[in-house]
Amino acid sequence: MNVEEEVGRLKEEIQRLGKVQPDGSYKVTFGVLFNDDRCANIFEALVGTLRAAKKRKFLTYDGELLLQGVHDNVEIILKAAPLPASEAATDSVVKN
Repeated sequence: MNVEEEVGRLKEEIQRLGKVQPDGSYKVTFGVLFNDDRCANIFEALVGTLRAAKKRKFLTYDGELLLQGVHDNVEIILKAAPLPASEAATDSVVKN
């Protein structure tokens, strides 16, 4: 599996395990992701996939390296997907 595929799978798993926020983002703790059996079977290197997704600005979390146990309560936030151009134009017309 290549990095882009892994990041895509990570986004799906965060949506499955996380809680949707009012702004459309999803929030999950590192401990929930790390201790989930399905994630353990999908990701050989969860921390590496998290770092790749953070580098690509799909998600955010405090710190650089997350360690199981020590960082179980660190919140990982999957950013809301941007609106497609057609919806964004409609949305700006409605707001103005």
